[in-house]
Amino acid sequence: MTEEELKDLDKEVKKLKRIASEWAGKLHDLVEDRLPSGYQEIPGIAQSTFDACKAWADANAKLKSMQPS
Repeated sequence: MTEEELKDLDKEVKKLKRIASEWAGKLHDLVEDRLPSGYQEIPGIAQSTFDACKAWADANAKLKSMQPS
């Protein structure tokens, strides 16, 4: 992997981390502000949060595996 590709992957990891954090914030807001009446929202927000965190974890693992030790 070239230096440029590593930089691009690093940017992607940072972007995915931001997205995961945004979803985590939405989940937090649901818990803090809208439960118990908003319980129907739990599955959708939880799945989106999980998916965003998984995307970040996968990209981060790829980045770490490509970086020199």
